Amino acid sequence: MKVPFNDLGLQHKLLKQEVEESFKKIIDTSSFVRGEEVFTFEKKFAEINNSKNCISCANGTDALYIAMRALNVKSGDEVIVPAHSWISTSETVTQAGGRVVFCDTRKDTFTIDFSDIKRKITDKTVGIIPVHLYGHPADMNEINIIAQENNLWVIEDCAQAHLATYRDQLIGTLGDIATFSFYPGKNLGAMGDAGAIITNNDELALKMQKIARHGGIRKGVHEIEGINSRMDTLQAAVLNIKLKHLEKWTENRRKIALTYKEQLKNNKKITLPYVEKDCNPVWHLYVIKHDERDNLAKNLNEVGIQTNINYPISLPFLEAYKYLKLSKYDMPNAFYNQSRILSIPIFPEMNDDQISYVAEMIHKYA
Repeated sequence: MKVPFNDLGLQHKLLKQEVEESFKKIIDTSSFVRGEEVFTFEKKFAEINNSKNCISCANGTDALYIAMRALNVKSGDEVIVPAHSWISTSETVTQAGGRVVFCDTRKDTFTIDFSDIKRKITDKTVGIIPVHLYGHPADMNEINIIAQENNLWVIEDCAQAHLATYRDQLIGTLGDIATFSFYPGKNLGAMGDAGAIITNNDELALKMQKIARHGGIRKGVHEIEGINSRMDTLQAAVLNIKLKHLEKWTENRRKIALTYKEQLKNNKKITLPYVEKDCNPVWHLYVIKHDERDNLAKNLNEVGIQTNINYPISLPFLEAYKYLKLSKYDMPNAFYNQSRILSIPIFPEMNDDQISYVAEMIHKYA
């Protein structure tokens, strides 16, 4: 049996007719940028996230940059980000003019360690970017308390956590601004790059609209210098179609995660994902830990099970951040996890035979 890491081909095959019909309408009207489908998506995505405003953009990385521009990040400002994440979370801090300050992550959930945040705050700190990594919510209550006590803003990086909840509240509604990615492999993915930002702050929403559209919301009127970051109409059309399925797909991911847990719980050689109390993850990735991760991955791949490592080198230890001179002693949890994590297949269309086969082979080789 072969089990892909993610089967986008199967998902798109099921949606093919609807996508083709939608694309034909767009091609016939030639409304390729900021067409009606984009405005429809912004409205629907705001509604499903209980947010007043949704600003679409070109990708999730731009979303983070635009958010920080709107919050007036300037040279010398320090922004606290987790050590274990994709580089978009940190590189956009530098692009916006700020200085990256890495914080260790929790050993169990991989999300930012709020106790370490307290140690990293200085008089130059302006904000915190918690990442709901792999679809598991960060400790937002504790993070918000720290932010309020120190007059800091909070941007939620929700790139992997569409519809996840924390204490029965949707992530993305717990900070000042939330950013989303719709990269094809995400829980809600386009057929190319796309992103969005949500906020309940109308003033910030208007400012972010301007930044994303060359500094103005009317063509030819540029109130500030902005960037060109627009969601194209074809991607919006795909997202509008997929948005109707997102709740069902999320439910399927949760069922698969429970099945994995049941079938793998007695294996003492691996560490299964931990779910914090009052959190309801959406399982963008199902990440186990094993002391001989590379050997396990090799054996699984040889029997047809595709795996991935997200992420093999924690951000502080990348060449890009060598100038910070951080060591494993500065980020012990992130350092420990990076050599042990292994993402195994999970996607909404995954069937019971595939799940059982993955579990059986893990038992065999772990």
